[in-house]
Amino acid sequence: MLATSYALTRTTLLLFDEAVERVRAELKAEGFGVLCEIDVQATMRQKLGVEEEPYLILGACNPPLAHQALQAEPELGVLLPCNVIVYERDGKTQISAIDPERMLSIVDNERLGPVAAKVKERLGAVVERACTACGLSAQMDSRCVPRTRSSAPLTAQRTRPPVGSRGRRARAQAFMPPSRSSTW
Repeated sequence: MLATSYALTRTTLLLFDEAVERVRAELKAEGFGVLCEIDVQATMRQKLGVEEEPYLILGACNPPLAHQALQAEPELGVLLPCNVIVYERDGKTQISAIDPERMLSIVDNERLGPVAAKVKERLGAVVERACTACGLSAQMDSRCVPRTRSSAPLTAQRTRPPVGSRGRRARAQAFMPPSRSSTW
């Protein structure tokens, strides 16, 4: 997994819809609920009339850890929930989560360190396992490739429908029931 200055990231050869499904399952397994979701692709289409690649933001919360953090720092709510994103760029699906240690480093409160470390461990596990949840071992799952700045996946990518494909759009919308979706 690549850790940028603020995110924990993996590139996967899973299709966007598969990656979203796996991320949701792994968030649940780690005790996170999805409080909100933003379909950035649909929002940009609706508000700006532009066609973008699929991009979904999931606002995730682990209630016991959020409670601990809010007890230590009531103003912390302005930085919550923890965002996990799934998006496509140039035919590759990316899965990223905020690095909570990095995010909470802006708050001058030592009591947040242990909570941030626990959240980082859990979100890192979500990002990692979202690629390997299909039952294959990490070594055997060639669809999951760590992202580096200079390397491309060595395995052949699966064929993806074009960005404007009706089939993909219909499948993507099936993952976002209107009652749980929000827009900017």
